[in-house]
Amino acid sequence: MFVDFRDQPPPPPWQPRRPAPRLTARQEKTLATIIGVNVLLLLVAPIGGATLFGALALLLR
Repeated sequence: MFVDFRDQPPPPPWQPRRPAPRLTARQEKTLATIIGVNVLLLLVAPIGGATLFGALALLLR
């Protein structure tokens, strides 16, 4: 099927995207705190989980 595009206006000129807004100092501090807590839990939680499983195993003996 033929579609006539001769009467269509041209597309608007290309505009580059604006850069993403920067984080504020408070947002950066909060993000760093969240990441720090997650890294700490990544290291501590498996040990705590193993301790709980060990305690549960001793209770069920």
